[in-house]
Amino acid sequence: MKRNGILKEALTLTGGNVLAQIIALAAYFVLTRIYSPDDYGLFNIFYSYIEVLIILSTCKYELAVVVASDDRQAAAVARFALRLNTLVSLALLTVALVLWLTGTLPGSFAQLGWMVLLIPPMVFFCGTSRIYSFLYNRFHRYTQIALSENVNAGAGALLKMLLGWLGMTPAGLPVGTVLGQAASNVNYRLGLRQLQLPSTDADERRAAAATHRNFPRYVATKDFVNTFSANLPFLWLAIYFDRAEVGLFGLALTFSRQPVLLLCSAFERVLYARGAEAVRDSKPLLPLTTRFVAIVNAVALPLCVAAWFLAESLFSFGFGSRWQGCGVYVQALLPWVWLTLTANSLMFVANVFSTQRTEFVFYLVQLALRVGAIVAGIAMGSFLLAIRLFSAASALICLSLLVWYLWQVARYDRKLKA
Repeated sequence: MKRNGILKEALTLTGGNVLAQIIALAAYFVLTRIYSPDDYGLFNIFYSYIEVLIILSTCKYELAVVVASDDRQAAAVARFALRLNTLVSLALLTVALVLWLTGTLPGSFAQLGWMVLLIPPMVFFCGTSRIYSFLYNRFHRYTQIALSENVNAGAGALLKMLLGWLGMTPAGLPVGTVLGQAASNVNYRLGLRQLQLPSTDADERRAAAATHRNFPRYVATKDFVNTFSANLPFLWLAIYFDRAEVGLFGLALTFSRQPVLLLCSAFERVLYARGAEAVRDSKPLLPLTTRFVAIVNAVALPLCVAAWFLAESLFSFGFGSRWQGCGVYVQALLPWVWLTLTANSLMFVANVFSTQRTEFVFYLVQLALRVGAIVAGIAMGSFLLAIRLFSAASALICLSLLVWYLWQVARYDRKLKA
């Protein structure tokens, strides 16, 4: 392996998004003057449901594409996942229509109104794009992945601005997001022929799904619990506190954690492919992972320290006075953000070594801690307290997972030497 191979490939994934991210960042300076904190609070509720439901729509079978034994099995499991995603999306559309038409939308769903009908198509486009992206990842077609994500980010940002100028508030935020994801989906499909995937029949698709049943059984369950608990501030606190407060927190979360998650996704994809190849070839993993951890933290820690001191002034200056208060949420989130960058990038370890069941225990503990944080905040009548406790609980679990991932890699290397 080349010394800087991981960073080079990860930068290919993220570098293709540079133009779109610049557009998206510039759009926020406009969007926050078109849409209010209350509008963003509603959008955060909408997108929280997407993040939870997308796990059910594919059951994480897209991850099996990378570790499939050969290209034929990879094509079979990908096609099984595409069909599953379609069926789940249609089922969601049926349920959403019935609840909306009968006026029985429960909980925070009721705040969305007719926009609840945007959830099923968004789940469909997100699920399909994820499956395609892991297909391209298997064949190291990182440029196509970066291009599609570029289309998603750029088109979504421009459409939100256009719809906002046309007076479609707050609906412009979710509508623009759905259309941007649809455009990305189309771009993925246009490049599929280049992969030259072998044809598969129904029996092969079912067999491939059965072979990789640990992904829906353990990984999907783990991710569902983790994602659900991560979105508790939007799904639960939004019922008890002002939606504008939720919007302030949502913007702070977007600018502090979303860039980190983008990097984590790129790093994890590259490390996943590299890690799977190393295990198949009986090569050591510890030098790869420890070097990655050292380099990433050498860059991330100074940035987090600077963000702690500059967050409030930067948010007030960049987004206007009505967004004052975001900085205190950024400060509360920074320990979690810092540890997320490393821990999430090493999530591939559990998949490569098939230790998803043990990993799931960490996320069950995290869910319990996060629920306790939310309950404490509601009981004390403090949204900020809930977020501080929520972030502290999340940071603790990230640190525990990081140590556990590195321990597994070290144990694997010791076995190789033996």
